[in-house]
Amino acid sequence: MSRKKFDPVTLEVFRNLFYSVAEEMGVALRRTAFSPNIKERRDYSCAVFDGRGRLVAQGEHMPVHLGSMPLSVEAAIRHVAMEPGDMVVLNDPFCGGTHLPDITLVQPVYLEGDDKPFFYVANRAHHSDVGGMTPGSMPLARSIYQEGIRIPPLKLVRKGRVVEDVMALILANVRTPVEREGDLTAQIASNRTGAKRLASLAEKYGRRLVEDYMQHLQDYAERMTREAIAAIPDGVYRFTDYLDDDGLGNGPLPISVTITVERDRATVDFTGTAPQAEGSVNAIYAITLSAVMYCFRLIVPFEVPANHGTVRPLTVIAPEGTLVNARPPAPVAGGNVETSQRIVDAVLGALAQAIPERVPAASSGTMNNLTLGGIDPGTGRPFAYYETIAGGMGARPGADGLDATHTHMTNSLNTPVEALEHDYPVRVRRYAVRRGSGGKGRYRGGDGIVREIELLCPAEVTILSDRRARAPYGLAGGEPGLPGETVLIESDGTERVLPSKASVWVRSNTIISVRTPGGGGYGRPVGD
Repeated sequence: MSRKKFDPVTLEVFRNLFYSVAEEMGVALRRTAFSPNIKERRDYSCAVFDGRGRLVAQGEHMPVHLGSMPLSVEAAIRHVAMEPGDMVVLNDPFCGGTHLPDITLVQPVYLEGDDKPFFYVANRAHHSDVGGMTPGSMPLARSIYQEGIRIPPLKLVRKGRVVEDVMALILANVRTPVEREGDLTAQIASNRTGAKRLASLAEKYGRRLVEDYMQHLQDYAERMTREAIAAIPDGVYRFTDYLDDDGLGNGPLPISVTITVERDRATVDFTGTAPQAEGSVNAIYAITLSAVMYCFRLIVPFEVPANHGTVRPLTVIAPEGTLVNARPPAPVAGGNVETSQRIVDAVLGALAQAIPERVPAASSGTMNNLTLGGIDPGTGRPFAYYETIAGGMGARPGADGLDATHTHMTNSLNTPVEALEHDYPVRVRRYAVRRGSGGKGRYRGGDGIVREIELLCPAEVTILSDRRARAPYGLAGGEPGLPGETVLIESDGTERVLPSKASVWVRSNTIISVRTPGGGGYGRPVGD
C-alpha cells in the first residue's frame, strides 16, 4: 500500500470523476441496447481500470461483477496483444468469464504518444440467448458445452473496425442474432464512450496526477476495509448453508465457510463445501471472490469505492473441484446467479456470529431465473426472453426488511409489464407482492413477489431457482421466510408445482406462476 500523501478533496474529486465515467458508460449501453434485458432490467456492469488492469471504479451496477470483471481484463491482457482501437470479447468462464450469457468487452485506452495502455475500460452484459440446449441459455445442463457458445478472448474490434468473421461466428450460434448484434454494438459504443472520457480527463488534469489518484483511491479502499475488519473481534467463525439441489436430483449441496479474523486481515476458507455438481450450479473462482468482496464491503460503515483495494486485506480459499471453484467442463449457468447468493448467505451467517448487531437475516437467496423461448407467431422468428424476479429482503437489526426487491448479488430491475408484452408473445396476468411470505420477528422479513406470465404460443420454459426446499434463515430468534414456489397453470386450470430447477415445453395459454421467497425475520417476535 502506497504511503504517498494525498489531498482528501482532490481524492473525492477523482473518485467521482472515475465513477461518473463508469456510470456514463452504463447510460450509453442502456440507451443503445436492443434487448429488454439490458435496456429495461439493466443487467450489465461497466468499469474503469488502471494500466495494469486493476479495478479503479465501477458504476452502481451488478455486485456479482465486482470481483469477477477484473479477471476478465486480466485474461484479455494475458491472451491478446491489444493495440489502439482494439476490443477483446470473451465469455469463457474458465478464462476470465462467469457464465456464458455474460459477454464482456475489454478495451485498452492509449494516450497520445504512449506505447502501452494508460487505462482499460470494460463492460459486461447478460445476453438473453447465447445458444445452447434451451432458449435463454440457462439450461439444466451436464456440461458447459450444452450451455451455449463459449468465446475465449478474441478481438471483436481491430483498429476501430468490427472483425466481421468473429461477429458472424457469434451470431451464427444464437437464436436471436439481430438482438445479439444490437447489444454487442451497444457494448462497443459504451467502451468508446468511456475511453473518450478518460482521455479527456488525463488531458485536463495531467497524466501524473491521474495516475497518482488511481493509486490513492485503491489505497483508500484498502485502508477502509482494513479498519472495518479490525473492528471485528479476532476469532474463527463458521457457517454452512445449502443449495436445494443441482436440478438433476443431487442435493442438498452444502456451502461451508470458515472466516478467520486476525487484526486487519480476514481469511475466508470454503473447505468443506460440496464437490462440483453434475448440474449447472457450479461457480468459478471469480464468482466466489465477487461474493466475498461484496460481503466485506457491506460491513464497512461508510461509503467506500468499489475497486481493487477492497480485496487486498482478504485471502479467499476455494478448493478446486468444489461448488465454489469448479473445473471444466462443469456446467456453470446457475453458479453466477444462484450459488453466488448462497455464498453470500454463508459468509454473512458466519459474520453474524462476530458482529450480530450489523448483519441482516437472510434475504430471498435466489434470483428466480426465468427463461422463455419459442417461435413468435407474429413474426415467424425465434424469440428468447430472460429475467430474474425479486424477492424479500432479510430483516435488519433495527428495521424490517424491504418487500419485493433484488438483493445482494443482483441489482437489476424487473422488466416492466408494458415492455415485456410489447416485445414478446406473452401476457402478464399478475404482478403483486406475496403478502405474508416474510419471516416474523421483532423486525419482519420483507415479502416476496408473485409474477404470473401467460404464454400466447407454445414455448419452452426454464426455471433456475433455489430456496424452494430450504427457507431463508432468520437471525436472533427471528423466523425464516417462506420458501418459494413455481407453478404451471394449464388453460383448464390444472396446476403443477415445478421443482426448483426445471425445463418444460408448454402449450399456448399456459401460465407460469413464480412465487418468490420472503426474507428472514430478525429478533424474537414481540410477546414471545
